[in-house]
Amino acid sequence: MNNSEKLLDPPSTDFCMLDYECAYLPEKKVRMYYKYVTKSSKTFNTAIVQRGWRRFGRYYFHPICNGCNECKSLRIDVKSFKPTRSQKRAQKRNKDTRIVIQKPSMTKMHIDLYNKYHDFKSKKDGWKQKGISYHDYKENFVQGSCDFAKEVLYIKDKKLIGVDLIDIIEDGISAIYFYYDPDYSKLSLGTFSLLYQIELAKVLNLRWIYLGYWVEGCKAFAYKKAFTPQQILDGFPSQYEPYEWRDI
Repeated sequence: MNNSEKLLDPPSTDFCMLDYECAYLPEKKVRMYYKYVTKSSKTFNTAIVQRGWRRFGRYYFHPICNGCNECKSLRIDVKSFKPTRSQKRAQKRNKDTRIVIQKPSMTKMHIDLYNKYHDFKSKKDGWKQKGISYHDYKENFVQGSCDFAKEVLYIKDKKLIGVDLIDIIEDGISAIYFYYDPDYSKLSLGTFSLLYQIELAKVLNLRWIYLGYWVEGCKAFAYKKAFTPQQILDGFPSQYEPYEWRDI
């Protein structure tokens, strides 16, 4: 095996989970296929993200649900993106928000903010609330960062008010997870964080923002359609298989 093949096929443990309740579609069950990769690379991460896979920590995954193919993948065309009036207003509201980009980290502020956000979403949108521990946060958001993972910190009033976890890959930015302080909801931090990703991609001369899943009719993903133009991918090929994104 040559060096390029090694980068595309790092040692991994492959497994799948038993079915559990789907968070996106009522009365549906979901099953996930996982690759646990201890030593990843930007090359592997790029190949897998281009094919619709997601990453949390050292876990790369995609759904393999029986009888359901509703999960698609979306990406924004950075080169052709133009912000709407509403998005421009979100940018203006955050003109005094300080931004720091660094390697993913874990502090008490991270844990407290994450749990505050999820408590808010459980009351507002019916999310199942489960406070995250230091161990789980490290496993999901800090481990496996290699040379491509970053966290974008949003700071206002000398407080951490938002954390955006991203991967900077060879042709774009993969949006992993964002959480924020609900006390600052009026700032539209979710919109602003995605706009910042787009600006960062332009600076780095990257073409795509990979948004993760799209499920038609799922309220949690509705915001993604506001960022156009986009492409969609059906299916989750392996890193060696061809893939085809199409314009929407």
